Amino acid sequence: GYFLSYRFEDFEANGTEWKELPGCQNVTRMECDFSSAITKYYDKHHVRIRAERGEEVSPWSSIFDMIPYFIAQIGPPGIELQSTNGVIKIKVSPPEANQVRKMWIAHLRFKYNLVIWENSSNAEFRSQSIFPTDIIDDLAPDTTYCLKVQATLPLDAQEGLFSPIRCVKTTRKVNDILCATNVSVLALNMKFHLHWNNQYKQHVSYNVQYLIGYLKKLDDDYSVKWLKVPGCQNITDTQCSFSSIINSTGFYYLRVQAVNEYNKSCLSNEVKVDPLTTNEIGPPAVKVDISDVLLHIQISPPGGSESEVMRDYYDLSYRVLYWKNSSNNEEEIKMKEIKQTIGTVSDLTPATLYCVKVQAFSEVYNKSSHYSKEECIKTPGDKILPLIILATFVTALIAVLLVATPLIFALYEVYNKIKYVFFPSCQPPLNIEGFGGQLLSSPYLSTTEEPIENCSIIETIITEEVNQIDFKDYKHSQQSSRDSGNYSNDDDTSGSKVSDETLEKGIV
Repeated sequence: GYFLSYRFEDFEANGTEWKELPGCQNVTRMECDFSSAITKYYDKHHVRIRAERGEEVSPWSSIFDMIPYFIAQIGPPGIELQSTNGVIKIKVSPPEANQVRKMWIAHLRFKYNLVIWENSSNAEFRSQSIFPTDIIDDLAPDTTYCLKVQATLPLDAQEGLFSPIRCVKTTRKVNDILCATNVSVLALNMKFHLHWNNQYKQHVSYNVQYLIGYLKKLDDDYSVKWLKVPGCQNITDTQCSFSSIINSTGFYYLRVQAVNEYNKSCLSNEVKVDPLTTNEIGPPAVKVDISDVLLHIQISPPGGSESEVMRDYYDLSYRVLYWKNSSNNEEEIKMKEIKQTIGTVSDLTPATLYCVKVQAFSEVYNKSSHYSKEECIKTPGDKILPLIILATFVTALIAVLLVATPLIFALYEVYNKIKYVFFPSCQPPLNIEGFGGQLLSSPYLSTTEEPIENCSIIETIITEEVNQIDFKDYKHSQQSSRDSGNYSNDDDTSGSKVSDETLEKGIV
C-alpha cells in the first residue's frame, strides 16, 4: 500500500512536523482524496509518499510543494433556464454554491462565459459574457438551443469547468404594439438623451426607468430595483434627457415602460449605457489672433468650460489643420497635434489669409470629434523694408547727434571767448584803462559821448593782474596816466584815489 504524509508552513506555530494525510493511508490505488486535510487554501503545503509491502518500506519520495488555491480547478456553475416570449432567461449559481466550506469565497469576482448553439447538425457556436441573472435574445422562434456556462477569474487567469449541457426550445415573441421599440441613446459632451419609437396609435404615456449596472453582477433578484428617471415620468414625447442620473463612473441600464389609457403596460428592451464609452465628443471652439510672426490659436474644450468630465476623464488632445486660403487649390493643408488649448503657427507669409480648424480626440477611448468651424485671419503686410528704412534713419540720427554735440559745445566755448575779449558787456574803470586802454577804446565815439557803465573790479581778477605786474611799475604807470591828461577829469580824481586805495588793500 501507499502512505502519504504532509506538512504546511504555519508561521505562527512554526510547524515542521510531518503528519499522516487522512484518507491516504494504506491505499492500493494510485490516487486518494485528502480534501479534508486542507484547511488553509493560501498556505504552502508539502506532501511526500512512500510504499510498503509487508515489512518492506521504501524511502520517502521527493517533496511535492503546492498552494491549494493556485492549483485547484474551478468547478462548473449551476444553471437554471426559462423560455418565455421568444427569449431565454438564465440564472447562474457560482461554483461551490451548495458546499459549506468554500475555496472561492469571493464569488462576485466570477465572470461567466456562455456558449450557445442550435441543436442541429450544422450548428454555429456563439459565445458571450453574461451576468448571473440575464436574458439571451436574438434567437429564432420555435427552435431548440443548447448551452453551457463556464466560470472564470480573469485577474488570476483561471478558467473553470463548463456546466453540463442544457437544452431548451424557444417560443414565439408576442408583438405588442404598445411597447416602445428601437430604444437608443444619443450622448454628446456628457449630455444624454434616450430615444424610442411609438407603434401605438392611441393615447399612450411613457415612464423611463434605470438600473445601476453593478446590481446585475449580484446573485440577488434585481427586478424590483429599477428606479424612475426624474423628468421622464408620464410623458408623451418619444425622447427624454437622463443626464441627471449619470455619473462618469459605473454603467447603467435603461428601459421604457409604455402605459395606455386602460393602464395596460409594456416594457421595452433594455439598453446599456457606459457613460465614457457611449458619449461622443463634440467639436471644440476656436479663436485665432495674429502678431507679426505668429498665428495664435486658442481652443475651448468640447462642452465648454463647465464640462469638467470632458477635460479630466478624456485627457483630450487636439489636431490642428491650417492652410493658406488662396485661389491656388494646390495649397498644402498642414497639421499639428497639441495637448494644450493654446497653440502657435510660425513662418507666416505677409498679407496672406490663413484658415484654421481643430478636432478634439481621445486616444484612450479611441474617440474623435468633428472639426470645428473654420476661422480665418489675414497676416499684416510686409514690414521688413519700412523697418530697415526706420532703423537706418534712427542710426544715422544717433551718429549725427554723437558727432554734432561735441562740435557745437566747442564752437559755443570759442564764441564765448571771442565775445568776452572783443565785445565785453561793460567798460573797464578809468584807473585800469592804461593797460591797453588805447586799444579798447572805440575810435568812433568821443569821450563825452561814450556810454559809461558803473563797473566794479573783482578782486580776484585784479589780484591775478597784480601778480603779473610789478607793483612799482604799476604805480609809475598810474602816475604817467594821470600826467598824460588823456582822461583828465575832475570827477574822476576821487574815483582814482578810491581805486588806488582799493588796489593796495587787495594786494595786501
